[in-house]
Amino acid sequence: MRVYTRRGDDGTTGLLYGGRVDKDDARTEAYGTTDEAVSVLGIARASLAGEPAWRDAVLRVQRELFVVGAQLATDVSQWDRLDAGVGRVTGEMVESLERDIDELTERYPLPQAFTVPGGRAPGAAIDLARTIVRRAERQVVRLYRVEGLTDDVPLRYLNRLSDYLFVLARAVEGGEHTPTRDG
Repeated sequence: MRVYTRRGDDGTTGLLYGGRVDKDDARTEAYGTTDEAVSVLGIARASLAGEPAWRDAVLRVQRELFVVGAQLATDVSQWDRLDAGVGRVTGEMVESLERDIDELTERYPLPQAFTVPGGRAPGAAIDLARTIVRRAERQVVRLYRVEGLTDDVPLRYLNRLSDYLFVLARAVEGGEHTPTRDG
């Protein structure tokens, strides 16, 4: 099997379960951005070699972002073919993030000022992933508006995920943070 197919040479890409869209379509922008977040989280995970609990937390998010990407890479008319939690985002995935956010903020209270990323390399990578997820969220909002989508679970997941990544970065940094201002 070859990596290249040449089918995209015309500026289009295939969707799961059929159909083609332009490579700069709102849909491809959205799922491509989730893929970008997965890659940046890979940098964080690689930096957490001696910290298996944090590595596992990051890996879980990477896997879940593949679920988000799969749903976004599927025409809405085919969403009923996607398996929950495998190719389709579920409400339980959102609720799980909420529980994790609550648990982490209990252990590592939120900073009372804006935080400058970079206390540790993995925390900085997680913060970068957070900003990429926010961009994906904005792109999904546009996709919903353009296509009139009504299943809001992927959007809720991305919104919650960016919050989770913020508190995860703070936790990975041991609750330490650098405020935007001295004093």
